[in-house]
Amino acid sequence: MEKIAFLGPKATFCDLAASKLFDNSERIAYGTIPECIDAAGKNEVDYAVVPLENALEGSVNITMDYLIHEVRVPIVAEFSSPIRMHLMMHPNHADKIGEIEQIYSHSHAIAQCHKYLHGELKGVRCENTASTAFAAQYVSEHPEVVTAAIANEMAAREYGLTIVKSDIHDYAHNHTRFVVLSHKPIGERLSRLTRKGEKTTVMVLLPADHAGALHQVLSAFSWRKLNLSKIESRPLKTGLGNYFFIIDIDQLMDDVLLPGAIAEMEALGCKVNVMGSYYSY
Repeated sequence: MEKIAFLGPKATFCDLAASKLFDNSERIAYGTIPECIDAAGKNEVDYAVVPLENALEGSVNITMDYLIHEVRVPIVAEFSSPIRMHLMMHPNHADKIGEIEQIYSHSHAIAQCHKYLHGELKGVRCENTASTAFAAQYVSEHPEVVTAAIANEMAAREYGLTIVKSDIHDYAHNHTRFVVLSHKPIGERLSRLTRKGEKTTVMVLLPADHAGALHQVLSAFSWRKLNLSKIESRPLKTGLGNYFFIIDIDQLMDDVLLPGAIAEMEALGCKVNVMGSYYSY
């Protein structure tokens, strides 16, 4: 049975994504994103599922920085999952929504439900937890107090809570982009899912900070009509003003266009690292 690492504990949004990606597998919770990546890098697991980007909060910097600076594990797939937030309570108190003394959740989840909390539960104190799943677990284990958690439907099932108000998030379009990391190709493992596109992700380090350097890099893609879906700068961690770029290209690695673009960038003195060529689901 395949082993799948995910950012735990059980019933986080990462666990929910891993369960949709890999059926009939053993999912193993890790405490941090670096621990998940290390597990894949050392082949302790077959695949690792970690968050890379959220539609509202932006990039998960620890994921990309760790892949660049610490452990190189290829991206073999990506999965975009809607983020639905629900208010849940211990079943003993499911009819006491007006008596909630405290609400627990991750700081991002609380921020993403601000309109509902401010409008319907104004004045109720919110407490930050390490994850939405931890919040659900805490509420489940403390039935002596009328409290609530903001988490997903998987957490409600896992910790025996009752959803008292569904979809309390402010924005319906909120999604998180998860990536699957592994040294082994994923092949047709995810063939039952709907493919939404294809990507190649590269890291580009410019040779020097001079006028037009980034324009020259982008031109290598432009005249080949290679569409870029994302370009992001990240600190190189060697001093102020030193950056590298992460670029997503909407095409799988081929024999001509992408190798040609990479060769052109390298001829300009850039350092280029292909982080993965994969399908989006």
